[in-house]
Amino acid sequence: MQYPEYRPRRLRRNETLRRMVRETKLSVDDLVYPLFAVAGKGLRKEVPSMPGVFQMSVDHLVKEAREVRKLGIPAVLLFGIPAKKDPLGKDAYSDKGIVQTAVRAIKDAEPDLMVVTDVCFCEYTDHGHCGILRKDGDVDNDATLAILAKSAVSHARAGADIVAPSDMMDGRVGAIRKALDRDGFTGVPIMSYAAKYAGGFYGPFRDAAESTPSFGDRRSYQMDPGNAREALREVALDVREGADIVMVKPALAYLDIICRVRQTFELPVAAYNVSGEYSMVKAGASLGWIDGDRVQMEILAAIKRAGADLVITYAAKDAAMALGG
Repeated sequence: MQYPEYRPRRLRRNETLRRMVRETKLSVDDLVYPLFAVAGKGLRKEVPSMPGVFQMSVDHLVKEAREVRKLGIPAVLLFGIPAKKDPLGKDAYSDKGIVQTAVRAIKDAEPDLMVVTDVCFCEYTDHGHCGILRKDGDVDNDATLAILAKSAVSHARAGADIVAPSDMMDGRVGAIRKALDRDGFTGVPIMSYAAKYAGGFYGPFRDAAESTPSFGDRRSYQMDPGNAREALREVALDVREGADIVMVKPALAYLDIICRVRQTFELPVAAYNVSGEYSMVKAGASLGWIDGDRVQMEILAAIKRAGADLVITYAAKDAAMALGG
């Protein structure tokens, strides 16, 4: 039997038809919006390297949370910038810390908005590294586990719906899971930054979070950009230790890693469309070189197409509006 010649353009004739047969569909339900909480009142300071992104005091964060909820975005990822930093990052695990205060305020205002809290120390330490330092300047992995667990419990006690360790210390998911369960927070999931690369896309975030290391870099604990098989080992370790969601960060330059993780593991996969990726689009658009809105949506669709179930992005509000949120 002879079949008619296949002509793919038949299904591309108009937007309605294209939408009907689209294989990958980005939804507002896929989006997580990062927020930066700072100490003080009445503060809403735009980050110069991240147009449209602000450091906000808790009063403004509550207003932002209400807007996010109205757009249909289901979750925010909360970072904290304390009034005072110290070698141990004590504000990170204080019940009166900036993140804990922000969590309580957001949950009081918008109980149905999911609040994910970043669990790390780079924003809180005066040296900008992700844990307790040894005398040689390297991060002490095992000593840091105890304060990471303490921080995660304090976030849960404040009302965090999900805790997200981003430090890349060995064994931190297990330590946090054990601490949460011991303190009665068995229902709080862990979204692990499982494959977090030591890439060059974080510069604008470090402006926003005021977390640039005062010396050295983070290559001794974040992953080398050339490694793919190692990412699967890292994810497998976090899954064994009790992670509920695993994350790949950054996203755009690591779509192959997102795909491999999705094909290998059954857990939900998150991907972080990081600050450098966001700022490149904004910069290109400001110069008139690209259609920023179109490119940003194309990037988010690519992250989803690679296998991400959740996309953490600074463009979440713009995307929600484009999607009709």
